[in-house]
Amino acid sequence: MKKVIVVGGGAAGMMAAIAASQKGHKVILIEKNEKLGKKIYITGKGRGNLTNACDVSDFFESVVKNPRFLYSAIYGFTNRDMMDFMESHGIPIKVERGGRVFPVSDHASDITKALESELKSLGVEIRLDTRVTEILTGYENKVRGVRLLTDETIEALGIILATGGLSYKTTGSDGDGHRMLKDLGIRVTKCYPSLVSLKTAEKDTHSLSGLTLKNVRLSVMGEASPRKKKNTLYEGFGELLFTHDGISGPLALSASSRITGLFDGDDEKSCMGIIDLKPALDNEKLYERICRDIEAAPKREPMYLLSGLLPKSLAAVVLERLKIDAKKHLCDITKEERKALVDSLKNFSLRVTGTGDFKEAIITRGGVDVKEIDPSTMMVKNVEGLFVAGELLDVDALTGGYNLQIAFSTGHLAGSSV
Repeated sequence: MKKVIVVGGGAAGMMAAIAASQKGHKVILIEKNEKLGKKIYITGKGRGNLTNACDVSDFFESVVKNPRFLYSAIYGFTNRDMMDFMESHGIPIKVERGGRVFPVSDHASDITKALESELKSLGVEIRLDTRVTEILTGYENKVRGVRLLTDETIEALGIILATGGLSYKTTGSDGDGHRMLKDLGIRVTKCYPSLVSLKTAEKDTHSLSGLTLKNVRLSVMGEASPRKKKNTLYEGFGELLFTHDGISGPLALSASSRITGLFDGDDEKSCMGIIDLKPALDNEKLYERICRDIEAAPKREPMYLLSGLLPKSLAAVVLERLKIDAKKHLCDITKEERKALVDSLKNFSLRVTGTGDFKEAIITRGGVDVKEIDPSTMMVKNVEGLFVAGELLDVDALTGGYNLQIAFSTGHLAGSSV
């Protein structure tokens, strides 16, 4: 038995403390907030999207950065293991669209309750409202403890750092862990907000704020290169939300993970967002439908035609973009105008000029360089006894429960290896 300190009481930290205690160590879990799992409470819009029910082998397809680094962690504590953990603690779960897993109660707090219950049953010492400011090392660069904000020191032979990234600073993720690791000479890559809204240049869509589109396709295209006429950065099908300065919703959030960092630097950069508003119909079938609708009501106005295809507010934007007279009879719409209408519905374009900031970001892109970490244990290669888990690491994934599972899996591996 040895004393182990886990710094950070989020998903990764709690799971790390559980795994370390199960190995027979005396574990102290230190959290600077007044309660554990503060960020867990807001996952899945408060419903607690704890993992994804996909096949484990498919999990890595949704990891955007450094998926191979996670093989040992994910296979060592799988999404199925996490679901079994919840159910073994009396929390029934359900699987929804896209494999998203939630507590049946739709209360994210149930996830924290299950973890806290296990911590208490294992006798883990929990210290809340306590801030660690420094990782202490000694002979041959081995950890020997931590220093608190009060200047108190606590000795330990194993330390697991799981303080989170930079997203949602109100939950305690303010970069403390990155700073402490940098002080030890550990490389931390540049951090960006990810799974965040996209800002767009067009003013005409800003009036659509609050409008949700379902079953649409979003493609994000980068600048063309000499070898590629089109540089597709992201493509997905699902739900989109217009905001006062751009777009959000599941599609935009996932797209952001593919373009994070693109707008970094002094040069103005942008990419194009293309929305297929009618993905179920190809261009020819959509053209035929428009012609049929015109023939059925030749003396009606264009808004009548489009209101059968789109929400009225969006239909007005499409008409304005095409410069079609809103009082024109449908029968007077030319063949060229009909083709232009089809093109606008299949390729509704937005110039993406940036992303939201860390205040709204769900996760952090960037963090501890994975080359500094042994992927089979989560131990820092050059500091014996120091382990890193969760959002501190330079790994991230799409929405759908993947990021929380990464936290649980890396935390479990760190706790099992300490």
